[in-house]
Amino acid sequence: MTMTSTADAAERPATSDLPNHNERPRWQVAQVQALFEMPFMDLLFRAQQVHRAHFDANAIQRSTLLSIKTGGCSEDCGYCAQSARYDTGLTRERLLPLDEVLENARAAKARGASRFCMGAAWRSPKDQDLTPVLEMVREVKKLGLETCVTLGMLRPGQAEKLADAGLDYYNHNLDTAPEFYGQVITTHSQQDRLDTLDAVRKAGIHVCSGGIVGMGESRQARAALIAQLANLPTPPESVPINNLVPIPGTPLADAEPIDPFEFVRTIAAARITMPTSYVRLSAGRQQMSDEMQALCFLAGANSIFYGDRLLTTDNPDADRDQRLFERLGLQSI
Repeated sequence: MTMTSTADAAERPATSDLPNHNERPRWQVAQVQALFEMPFMDLLFRAQQVHRAHFDANAIQRSTLLSIKTGGCSEDCGYCAQSARYDTGLTRERLLPLDEVLENARAAKARGASRFCMGAAWRSPKDQDLTPVLEMVREVKKLGLETCVTLGMLRPGQAEKLADAGLDYYNHNLDTAPEFYGQVITTHSQQDRLDTLDAVRKAGIHVCSGGIVGMGESRQARAALIAQLANLPTPPESVPINNLVPIPGTPLADAEPIDPFEFVRTIAAARITMPTSYVRLSAGRQQMSDEMQALCFLAGANSIFYGDRLLTTDNPDADRDQRLFERLGLQSI
């Protein structure tokens, strides 16, 4: 009698309906959905195998995110507290001065962050808006930090200016599956986002792009989002997976929370389909137990936002994260 090993069982779905990882595959939605439908332990085992083939399994990147211009955005993204269309109690603020940004960047570096991300609530920055941001990028880089900005959709020539300033990463999430996008956002199309990502890539800037789950989308839609990200001409170097934080006053204020295991499955699917990308555990960590975060790390997440705020929502404080790292034997990078 021949015994079947745990490893054999975990790998079995890959032999028939999943792409061969010896060369970069083009993922079909059905293939990603097949990952979601694997037994949970088999899925995590497969994700951990892929993760260990490309990364140190005990090393987590720490990034800090600062809102440099808060509120007043003209777009109608149904999850966003910064939309001027919704009454969320958020106070609209002007662009932060350079000195305040640098003070935050120094503090982030002192707490162990290696990347500093700056976000501004614009549909699309005007050239006069971009000029002070370029200076922020230059000065933050002088501190020895990687730089990332998220400024909305870019106009022609702006990606090149950001590249000339030395920007390392540009964040622009696809948010959700193409077929679900119109139920969340109507003031611009997902193709507008793809056009910005294409401009960023052509300018030589690394891409940070992921999505939000828990907005009422189906499992198939989650699989479609992961497939779309994995099938970009070059997969994003950084893939933030956000767990919706429902904001009172927004259309998604009453969205049903996603099942925690389904969220972990999404992390695992991202890791398997984008093996060399950093998969970031992003918004929603404040509501996650330490045990759920540990499962996400086991599923292949190897980046977090570090600090007590994510633009307008709470994030676990640095002390809590440090204690969790110590309990799990994780090292920051």
